[in-house]
Amino acid sequence: MLSALGARARGFALASPWTNVYGLARTVLALGTLGTLLASDTSSLFRPAAGALEFPMCDGLAAAGLFCVLEPAWAKPVAIAILLVTASGWRPRFTALPHWWVAVSFQASATVPDGGDQVTAVLCLLLLPVALTDGRAWHWRAPASVPDVTASLVAWSALLVIRLQVAGIYLQASMAKLGREEWADGTAMYYWLSDPMFGSAGWAAPLLGPVLAHPVGVTLFTWGAVAIEFALVFGLVARGNGLPYLLAAGLFLHASIALLMGLGSFALAMSGALVLYLRPPDRAFEKVSLHLPLMSSAASRTPRENNHATEVP
Repeated sequence: MLSALGARARGFALASPWTNVYGLARTVLALGTLGTLLASDTSSLFRPAAGALEFPMCDGLAAAGLFCVLEPAWAKPVAIAILLVTASGWRPRFTALPHWWVAVSFQASATVPDGGDQVTAVLCLLLLPVALTDGRAWHWRAPASVPDVTASLVAWSALLVIRLQVAGIYLQASMAKLGREEWADGTAMYYWLSDPMFGSAGWAAPLLGPVLAHPVGVTLFTWGAVAIEFALVFGLVARGNGLPYLLAAGLFLHASIALLMGLGSFALAMSGALVLYLRPPDRAFEKVSLHLPLMSSAASRTPRENNHATEVP
């Protein structure tokens, strides 16, 4: 039995996890944090919070963070440089640890981090076994044959843990909403989108007003969001043919949140998470290459991809 299990694991590991799928996710995650740093003044990101004696927050492990080791005014350009290199896709083996350091430092030290910053910090940590075993010059390039079966199994294990983590996020998000009266009765989006601080952008208010004022409209908005989040949980067990539709639904949900509520960095963080969750890592995106030298379409397919090439459009 152990021999059969080992043979099956070895066959599974022959499919390379080091493709532009996880590469695209790394780029999107880096761009989320980068956008926050570029669009926000240092004084607004790191300012005294209620009860805080210092800023940025440097208690406990946060003291080893980038924004505590250096003054925020100096740490910010360093973080931007690291994120730019990471987003470019250059040498994932060398940029993996700096990217995680920036992500966890920002999440731990910023005065008001959001859920997207926390997701990014966790995913960058879980991606370390994948990136550190990736010997490519660019994470956009098609993978060669698997150089080390053990390294491949380690990377695949990390990607599986990421999928479990993302499924848990959507399960918690959907189930927690159902425990709130406003979500259960279908009126929550009226309050969220009408809130003067967290609500919709000014340009969208005239368009959303009539929809939110109608019972059917506000109910569809509210329950539609919950339904998509709950459906995304089943991505963990969905067949290949259903994954692209779930991915499109998830990206649409977060793009809508970014457009209507201005949560751009959160949308990017969750989009990166969805790519890792719903796109099989060994099925590379054929058009995401940035004109870097790639193998031919046929040659770049991994053994697993050849077996299932007709399952995913």
